[in-house]
Parts: sequence; structure tokens; C-alpha cells
Amino acid sequence: MKKNMNTQKAWFYEEYGPKEVLKLGDFPLPTPAHNQILVQVRAAALNPIDFKRRQRAIFPSDFPVVPGCDMAGVVVARGDGATKFGIGDEVYGNIQDFNAEGKLKQLGTLAQFIVVEESLVALKPKNISFEEAASLPLAIQTAIEGFVTAGFKGGQTVFIVGGAGGVGTLVIQLAKHLYGASEVVATASTPKVEFVKSLGADKVVDYTKTNYEEITEKFDFLYDTIGDTKNSHVVAKADAPIVDITWPPSHPRAVYSSLTVCGESLEKLRPYLESGKLKAIIDPTGPYKFTAVVEAFGYLETGRARGKVVVSPFPSLQPPPFVLLDNKGNPGP
Repeated sequence: MKKNMNTQKAWFYEEYGPKEVLKLGDFPLPTPAHNQILVQVRAAALNPIDFKRRQRAIFPSDFPVVPGCDMAGVVVARGDGATKFGIGDEVYGNIQDFNAEGKLKQLGTLAQFIVVEESLVALKPKNISFEEAASLPLAIQTAIEGFVTAGFKGGQTVFIVGGAGGVGTLVIQLAKHLYGASEVVATASTPKVEFVKSLGADKVVDYTKTNYEEITEKFDFLYDTIGDTKNSHVVAKADAPIVDITWPPSHPRAVYSSLTVCGESLEKLRPYLESGKLKAIIDPTGPYKFTAVVEAFGYLETGRARGKVVVSPFPSLQPPPFVLLDNKGNPGP
């Protein structure tokens, strides 16, 4: 991908390590290539994969790396062949396709401007904020994939481990409003029990007071969002699917579920977001300012977040004129 000589502000790291390796500085402004759009970021959300990728070499990538997968923002330029969105459109999405060949994008969403294939993003519903939109993509795509992996059917019961987390809060809502679960039970710590009930859980198990072995009911589907299947598997029926979104699963019966990254999955959720049946959950400690990204990561890494950790607002910067590239990497007309 060719870049012009202008720079923007971004958070990046040049070596693997703890959150202290993150630096705020100048990073080249990208030019959208074939089928890509340039987006001015208004809000971004942090995910565990962002700090895990920073701590060690999980995915191949070139340094320096700008972390971040989720964003919401405004389209400010289009590459050759990009026709789905117009300049000025408000969009959101997960810009990192973990199933694509090659390396992940070096430029993640903790920057003022990013480029992304237009197939990976969707129009932001007008009734939700940039912050709410940014909190959704990776978590909602992960949540949906678990139900698909399990072959979940309406009328079945589901037990969700980690009901207050970024994925868990959405799994509860999807189970109730999209997949038609007959009973939704989720775990949470004492301070979060009522919050998880408010999301639609029929029952909430306070894991600080109740062990899995004490739960007598068995469920049609066990959805573990925190990687505790070595213990939680006991609440599943003998033939029930067990989905674990962490790798590797800690119990042999558990099936790992990742995510399919595409804008189409977000488009299908539009009516649920617009009707209010599906709500974005932002941790009440945020949004964190752009200058407080290290603090935001520090909080996320405690594992105590309620919903998603969001960064907003981003510093404004007028985009310069861009030379757009065709599908061969040459300047377009």
C-alpha cells in the first residue's frame, strides 16, 4: 500500500511487551487502494486480541504496529473500485480480517485515519453514537459465530459464562432477541448480577458464591466467553455443544469458535439496533480519551470491564488530497 508523505497521530508499538511499549506519535497517512475506503476515526474499541497481539507474536505483522480492530467513523476518500459508500457516510466495522491470507493490517484503528476494504464495514445506524457503534463489530461477530458453530435452535436453553463482558453482554441479547432461546442463564460477579439481568438473562449465577457443580440444571448449549470450559462443561447436557471463544479450549468437548469478519453481518443487525432490541454496552469508566489509551488497556487487562472499553474522541485533522490507486497500485484517473 502506497502512502503519502503526510502524517497523523497514532498509538503504536515497535516491540512486543506490556502496555508500556505503546507510544503516541506520528504515523504515515494511508492512501486507499483498490476496493478500500479511507475513514476518519471518531471512536475505537479495545479487545483482548489487541493486547494479546501486542504481548507476543500471535499473528504475523510488520513493526511498527498500530493496535485496534474496531472503529466507527466517516468516509473521507475512496480507492479505485470502491462504490458502496459515499464521501461523508458514517460507517463502522472490524477492519482486521483474521481469516484472510497474509499479514494483518499494520495500521489498526487507534489512529486518526485508517483504510479498510469496503466489504468489511457497514453503514452506522443513525440512532446510535460513534462510541456505541465502535463497541460492536468484533464482539458481535464473535457472539454470532458461537451460535452458528453450535447449530443453535430456537426454544433451546443456553448457559453463558462471562455475562458481563464485551462478548457476553451481546450473547445474552442475541440469545433472547435474535435466536429465540427459551431460557438464558449467565454468570457474573456480585456487583454485576442486576446489570446482567437487565440485559435479558432469566437467571444470573453469582460465580463468587456458586460453583458450577452446584448447578443442578443442565443446558442445551454452553457458551463460554472466558475460557473456563475445563470447569464450566459440567452444566452442559451430555450431547450439548460447548463453545469456547478462547484458544485453545481447556476441555476436550469444547469447540473453538472464532469469527467471520464482514460488513454483511453488521447490516443484518440494523433492525435490532434501530429498534433498541440490541444495545451496545460501553464500560462506565469510559469512553477513554485518545491520550489515555495506555490507561484504557490497563483497565481492559484487569478483566473487570463491564461491556466494551471505548476510546473517544479522536483528535481532528483535515485530510489532505489523496492520489487514489487502481487495482494494480497505480495512480487512478
